[in-house]
Amino acid sequence: MELTQSVKKVFKETANQLKGAAKRCFQAQIVMELGYGGQLLAQKELGWDRNTIRKGIKELTSGITCVDNMSAKGRYKAEEHLPSLLEDIKKLVDSQSQTDPSFKSQRLYTRLTASQVRKLLIYKFSYSDEQLPTEETIRIKLNYLGYRLKRVAKVLPQKKFPETDAIFDQLAIVNQSALDDKRVLRLSLDAKARVNIGSFDRGGKNRVITETEDHDYNLKTTITPYGIFLTELDELFLYFTESNVTSDFIVDVLEDFWKNERGRFSDIKTLVLNQDNDGENNLQRTQFMKRIVEFAHQYQLNIRLAYYPPYHSKYNPIERLWGILEKSWDGSILDEIETALNFAQNMTWKGKHPIVKLVTQTYSPRIKLTKKAMSAIEEQIERLTNSTHEKFPNLGKWFVDICCVTT
Repeated sequence: MELTQSVKKVFKETANQLKGAAKRCFQAQIVMELGYGGQLLAQKELGWDRNTIRKGIKELTSGITCVDNMSAKGRYKAEEHLPSLLEDIKKLVDSQSQTDPSFKSQRLYTRLTASQVRKLLIYKFSYSDEQLPTEETIRIKLNYLGYRLKRVAKVLPQKKFPETDAIFDQLAIVNQSALDDKRVLRLSLDAKARVNIGSFDRGGKNRVITETEDHDYNLKTTITPYGIFLTELDELFLYFTESNVTSDFIVDVLEDFWKNERGRFSDIKTLVLNQDNDGENNLQRTQFMKRIVEFAHQYQLNIRLAYYPPYHSKYNPIERLWGILEKSWDGSILDEIETALNFAQNMTWKGKHPIVKLVTQTYSPRIKLTKKAMSAIEEQIERLTNSTHEKFPNLGKWFVDICCVTT
């Protein structure tokens, strides 16, 4: 039998009009007429399934017809009888996810649930209630399209700016030199977000039954943890304050740390301070520069300020410890400052507990020096203007040396 285009068309159309055993019987008869290699030819030219053909041949030769359990096959997918359903769902959801700063878009001010999507399909795209699948099926389709339930995401900040690689290259040099020189001590400093003190749910889990107030109204106070981390010794010093984390607070904390610990470091001539270049401790903050210069002269130390680039604070070593602190008190009620401090004292990092202190002094924010006073400070510091990076030799906004001791 020759399979011309017209013959193939007749066979395909006839097979498509038949169902179950009748379809298998027809396909088996055609293949048997084709002779040797008929199954492979039917598969290639007609698109028929060889397993179905074999089943049909067995039925013909044995005289026994298999009864098909069609009810067990389940229903066809909704998009098979509604071809534009998935595309229409995407149009609905995508229209709600676009941001219009001018508020001129036709946004719906309602949560876009599966139930709401089903109603909008009927309202906007003229589907009938009988046509559409159930609300649960719509929910499955939303998940399939990637519109799963998720937390509202913050707008991602700029990830990188031109000097980022140059800053990291210089940081590697500075930090490695601190590791190699026994007269240099490297410290990592940073503040954590403010913590609410009161009978509030902080998330987390606890084996002890813990109950909080049903509303977070009765705020007693807030505290900010500030840490000094000795990277090579894995030692942490935590200072808590109810006041503002200002330039004066930061240097006072550093001074308290050094007064209490310098006896252990009699050979140290230089402190390398790794920080984030923002807030009250950046190199443009006049009061911070004044206080850190005074600190260096008072204790006859060389200070090297080495900052991480913007949006990369997670590389600052102390950032690894904030998660441990959160874990130590999540699932518990921080109803008093003393409670927060006790939990902090009981956290461990590499088997060591931190030294914890509460700073009770009040600090006034935004103290600024005059240009004349700041120019005098600039004469006592040395900003990096000759880094090894070809494109960015001037990294004076991120690296400063204050020299008081000849090493």
